[in-house]
Amino acid sequence: MKRSLVPSSAGDAVRALLRPNVDALRAAGIEDSALNAYQNRVDRGVKGWMHAASAQGDLLLATSDAEATTAEGLHALRQLGADLGGILAKNKLRHVALDAQPAALTVAEGLALNAYRYTKLFGTKAKDQWTLEQLDVVGSDSAEFATWNALMDGVTEARDLINTPVLQLGSLELAARAEQLGAQHGFKCTVLHKAQIEALKMGGLLGVNKGSVDPPVFIVLEYRGEGAKADQPIALVGKGVVYDTGGISLKPSNFMEDMKCDMSGAAAVLGTFCAVAAAKLPVNVVGLIPATDNRLNGNALVPGDVITISNGVTVEVLNTDAEGRLILADALHYAKKYQPKLVIDLATLTGAASRAIGPYATVAMGTADRATWDALQASAGMTHERLVEFPFWDDYKELIKSDIADIKNIGGAEAGMITAGKFLEYFIDYPYVHLDIAGPAFLDRAITYYGKGGTGVGVRLLTHFLTAQSRA
Repeated sequence: MKRSLVPSSAGDAVRALLRPNVDALRAAGIEDSALNAYQNRVDRGVKGWMHAASAQGDLLLATSDAEATTAEGLHALRQLGADLGGILAKNKLRHVALDAQPAALTVAEGLALNAYRYTKLFGTKAKDQWTLEQLDVVGSDSAEFATWNALMDGVTEARDLINTPVLQLGSLELAARAEQLGAQHGFKCTVLHKAQIEALKMGGLLGVNKGSVDPPVFIVLEYRGEGAKADQPIALVGKGVVYDTGGISLKPSNFMEDMKCDMSGAAAVLGTFCAVAAAKLPVNVVGLIPATDNRLNGNALVPGDVITISNGVTVEVLNTDAEGRLILADALHYAKKYQPKLVIDLATLTGAASRAIGPYATVAMGTADRATWDALQASAGMTHERLVEFPFWDDYKELIKSDIADIKNIGGAEAGMITAGKFLEYFIDYPYVHLDIAGPAFLDRAITYYGKGGTGVGVRLLTHFLTAQSRA
């Protein structure tokens, strides 16, 4: 999808106009016949977009008095944009000029998110797939548009990565793409390969990789924008399991088919770096992505094995399908070298998180102070990438005690999302936020602005949060 800023709608684009009320539509030059028809719909309680024919061509009209300054208003405006995307798809319209006042970019965001399609792997049926080829946004500030466009590019990149099967995107391909994105957007990317990972004694990443024919990689991203404060960085850590069979603790087939999405945390970190660097935000941020697949062969970890993480903590592996926390452990320990003021990890970590709150929000927990949580929750509200804070009491450490090692990698049937977080706490010494995105990362049906597949959850949240931090 090409996105452009235009001074007015013109050419063969379908025009979509949104105003606060009918009088504002009239002031925009809409004909009385169309306005009367629209008013009749409003009087009947019908909401949303209306198609109207006019002398200027096809029109889509809507009104909304939602405020673009509140979380609720922003969500309502994005949802209007998403609804517009549904209409365009249904009617196979490929070019739209969106004239939405006063919140053009908010409505355009909902439209762009809804109109996303992953079509790269279609062959003979490629020509039959609908895509929104051109989105023209009328009358927005050029600097604001550029920042918004960078964000949409970041979300799109994350979704493309998540939706790409492991045959096309293994660990090495993910690393190569990270290097390409760094060169394109202006952030540093360093890829550590297996020999370097072995030298760092990353037993979690190496252990999970034992069942794979493809080597692991550890991807390090660094960005310091011009004007960034000369202080400690914020580190973002993303789980990069490019495919998860469960290993020896094999998943049932109906739980495995979507496991290309188990690198959604890594995709969110990469997408955030694309957005932040392209927008030239004055922030200091580090990204860490441990990447491997989790498969099984004669050398794979088996339940009962004990591995040693890079900080010396030994882990009894009772379930090889609880592998994400093992590779994150090495990454969280590695983050200490930066003396970060905050570390946020994102991972499709537990089914327990998804069962607890479904696809509507992210499970969150950690050791960060209240001011950090308040800032994150503010960003979560404004982006509608909502967070539900779970307790992080030390009581839960009792559930991951091992008889033969320092800790074990599962805690039983109770509070699985919290015991996973408490496991990760063994590898930190800094303010920490753990985001379990298992619920919203990959959808089996359309929800709010998103269709089926990868959502890129985390990119919009973190970009908003980092933007706010840069202004604090």
